[in-house]
Amino acid sequence: MNTQLHNSQGGATPAYRLIWNLIGNERLTYGIAALALFLATAFQFFVPLIGSATIDFVLTEQKADANPLLKYVIAIIGGPGLVKNHLWLPALGMLGFAIIGGAFSFIQKRRASIASDGICKRLKDQLYNHIQRMTNRYLDQSQTGDLLQRCTSDIETIRLFLAAHVVEIGRALILLVTVLPIMLIMNAWLTLASTFMIPFIVLFGYFYFKRVKKIFKEVDESEGRLTAVVQENITGIRVVRAFGRHDFEIRKFATPNQEYRDTSLRLTRLMSMFWAPSDMMNLTQIGIALVAGTYMALQGMTTIGTLFGFLALLNMVLWPVRMMGRILTDLGKTIVALNRINEILTEPIETEKDSVKIRPERPTSGRIAMRNVTFSHSESDTTVENINFAVEPGETLAILGPSGAGKSTLMHLLLRFYDCDSGEILLDGFDIRELERQYVREQFGVVLQEPFLYSRSIKENIRFGNQVAKESEIYEVARLASIHDTIARFSDGYDTEIGERGITLSGGQRQRVAISRALLSNPPILLLDDALSAVDNETESAIIDALKNRHGKQTTVVIAHRLSTLAHADKIIVMDKGRIIQTGTHDILTREEGLYKRLWDIQTSLEESFQEEAMKAS
Repeated sequence: MNTQLHNSQGGATPAYRLIWNLIGNERLTYGIAALALFLATAFQFFVPLIGSATIDFVLTEQKADANPLLKYVIAIIGGPGLVKNHLWLPALGMLGFAIIGGAFSFIQKRRASIASDGICKRLKDQLYNHIQRMTNRYLDQSQTGDLLQRCTSDIETIRLFLAAHVVEIGRALILLVTVLPIMLIMNAWLTLASTFMIPFIVLFGYFYFKRVKKIFKEVDESEGRLTAVVQENITGIRVVRAFGRHDFEIRKFATPNQEYRDTSLRLTRLMSMFWAPSDMMNLTQIGIALVAGTYMALQGMTTIGTLFGFLALLNMVLWPVRMMGRILTDLGKTIVALNRINEILTEPIETEKDSVKIRPERPTSGRIAMRNVTFSHSESDTTVENINFAVEPGETLAILGPSGAGKSTLMHLLLRFYDCDSGEILLDGFDIRELERQYVREQFGVVLQEPFLYSRSIKENIRFGNQVAKESEIYEVARLASIHDTIARFSDGYDTEIGERGITLSGGQRQRVAISRALLSNPPILLLDDALSAVDNETESAIIDALKNRHGKQTTVVIAHRLSTLAHADKIIVMDKGRIIQTGTHDILTREEGLYKRLWDIQTSLEESFQEEAMKAS
C-alpha cells in the first residue's frame, strides 16, 4: 500500500495530517515503540524514587507520617529495617530498574528506526513511480537536480525525524503527564517551584519553530538549486571542456554555493540564538527548584529525600522539554521537506479519460493519420497547426524541414507524450486519445533525436526493447543497424559496459545501438527522429538498404536533414513554421519549385564539388 501524503480534495494539508498520513502502515510499529517508551519511562521513574526513599527512611529515619509515596517505594524493596541492614538492596534496585528501562528504550528506538526506514522506502517507491508517470509538460520545466534533491536529501530529513523525534515527542508528553502527578503527590508547593519556567521554555520553542520553518524552506530550495547546477555541469562536462568554459562554470557555481552558505549561516545563527536562552531558562529553573527546595527542607516543609527526588525528576523532564526546541527545529525541516515532496505527488500524472476502455487485442496494422492537428506548448506559442497526412501500413513517410519546424513535435504527439489541442490522430481508425497510452506506445519502436543509452552492457541496452529476445535476434537487428561488426571488435563484444548515457561510444555508434533497440521490439510502426545524422554516408546507405529489405513489414516515419535518407520514402512532407508546405514523392518534389528542390540542389551541388576535389587530390 502506498504512503499517501497529498490531499485528494485539493488545498493545503495541515502538517499533523501530513505526518499522520505519512506513518500509514507503520502506526502499529510506532504503537509498539510508544508502549516500549512508556515502560522505559515508568521503570526509569523508580531510580530517583528509590534513592529518595532510601535517604528519607534509612539514612535520615523519617517519621511514619512522611511522604506516603516514598513509604510505598521503600516497602517494595523490603522496608526500612531490611534496607538499613542491606544497603546494597536499593543500589541493586536502582541498577535493575535502570537496566530494564534501558532495554525498553532500546526496543523503542529499534522499532522507531524500522518504522522510519520502511516509511521512507515506500515514500521513495511512490515518489519514483509518480515521477515516471508525470506529464511531459511538468518534466520539461523541472530541473533534474532539484527533483533529485527532493528524492534524496528531503527524504533523509524525513527519515531522521521519524526515527528520532516522533517518539521523543511522545517521551516529553509522557513525562509531563506522569511526572507532574508524582511530583504533586510528593509536594505540591515544590512542584510549582520546580515547573515555573516550563511554560516559558515551551512558548520560546514554539516561536522559534515558527521562524526556523521559513528559513529552512529557503535553505532547502537553495540546496536544490545548487544540486541542479552540479548535476547539469557534470552531465555536460565534455561541452564545458570543449569550449574552455571552466572558469565560467566555476563562477556560475559560486553564486548558488554562496546563496546556500548564506542561508545555512542564517539558520545556524538562529539555532544558536535558541540554545543560549534555552540553557539559561533551564538552569534558572533548576536553580529555582534547588533554592526553594533547600528553604523548604530547612523549614521542615519537605524532606531531603523528597528534594533529591524532585531534582532527579526535574532533570528527567527538563531535558526533553529543552530538546523540544531541537525537535521543533527538525519538525520545521520535516514539514518543509514533506511539502516539497507533496508538491510532486500532487502534480497531475498521465491519466486516461474515464471513457477510455479501448485496448485492441491485436497490434495495429500500422495505418496512421493526422487530421487538422494543432498543438502548442503554451498559449502564446503554436508549435504545429492544421497538420494533415495519412500513411498506409508498410509505407515510409519522410518529414523534412528546418529546425523548429515542428517535426519532432509530430513524433511526440504520435507517442502521446502530449495530446493535441484540436484535431485528431488516428491509429487504425481509432483516435489515440481513446486508446490506452501504454497500448499506443507499444505500437512504436522509437529512436529519438538524442538517443539515450544506459550505463550497462551493449547487449542490455539493445535488449531494453525486448527483454525476452534471444541473442541471435540481437545480432540480427545489430546487423540491420550496421553496428554488429563494430561491437564484435570490442574486447568484451556485446558485454562491453558503456558509460553513463553511452558516453564511451561515438555519436554514430549510439544512434545505431538505439536503432537496434527499436528494431528488436519488432513494432508495427518505426519512428526515426533524425536517427542517422551522426553516421557517415556509406553506413547510412547500408542502414537504408537494410530497412528497404524490411519494407512492408513496418510502417516507418523518418525525420532527416539529408535528402538521400528521404529519397526512398513513399511520401514526403515538408514543414516550415509548424505547417506542411509541400507533400509528394522525391521525384515530384525535385521537379516542383519549393524548399525541397532548393535543398536538393544545394546538397547535390555540394556532393559534386566534394567529389571533384577528391578526384583532384587523388
